[in-house]
Amino acid sequence: MAINLQKGQTIDLRKNDKGESFDLSQVTIGLGWDVKQKESGFFGKLFGGAKEEEFDLDVIAFLLDSNGKVANLGRDLVFSNGNKVGLHGGDVVFFNSMTYPSGSGTSSTLFPEGTPKYSMEQKIKQLLNNGELIVHTGDNLTGEGDGDDEQIIIKLESLPAKIEKIVFLVSIYQGIQKNQQFGKVENAFIRACDKNNKEIAKYTLSNSPELENKHSLIFGETYRHNDGWKFRAIGEPLYTDNFVEVLKKYLN
Repeated sequence: MAINLQKGQTIDLRKNDKGESFDLSQVTIGLGWDVKQKESGFFGKLFGGAKEEEFDLDVIAFLLDSNGKVANLGRDLVFSNGNKVGLHGGDVVFFNSMTYPSGSGTSSTLFPEGTPKYSMEQKIKQLLNNGELIVHTGDNLTGEGDGDDEQIIIKLESLPAKIEKIVFLVSIYQGIQKNQQFGKVENAFIRACDKNNKEIAKYTLSNSPELENKHSLIFGETYRHNDGWKFRAIGEPLYTDNFVEVLKKYLN
């Protein structure tokens, strides 16, 4: 049975206190969220009730070395249409650099909007079979649907020794501009499942005044401990909606 974590709680990912063991050769970090419904007035209630606002939350993973820093910032990548993105193929896994190490995923979006689920699953499987150690499964632009809204799949036991810790950040895209903040988000969670899809642990964010006017959240982290890995629930809200601003604290 999975452990429901409290803020600040740390667990061993290999084995729980009931003696149940987990296969960490491939771990899925899943994140999900719902948006609080807002009232839409008398006519809104008459013709369909409350209206749900669409939030675009992005999941980013910072891969840290023994000094707690992101050592490799990757490179700029220029596409055929002239668009340029930075941080590609480095120690930051996000919507424009969705694999580690950089290999098959050379486009800005591995899974364009509208890609059939079957095609996405086949592509993810192919990337993992081809040696990718981390795969970000795509950008959910609305948070609609049940279960995980975004996932990062990690071959924990195969990561190079230089990677000591992975920090998971969630930010609301253009949250400040759109006046969207975590105070309007509910049922947000982060969970870890092993290779066999057994849920190891789950941390659900509780409603709190500290989330008001915050547009990013350091949700949790996994780190090496002895010959295994641990996970810690953090839940630290931040004002910025730009993950690059958060990245700066992990640079030399």
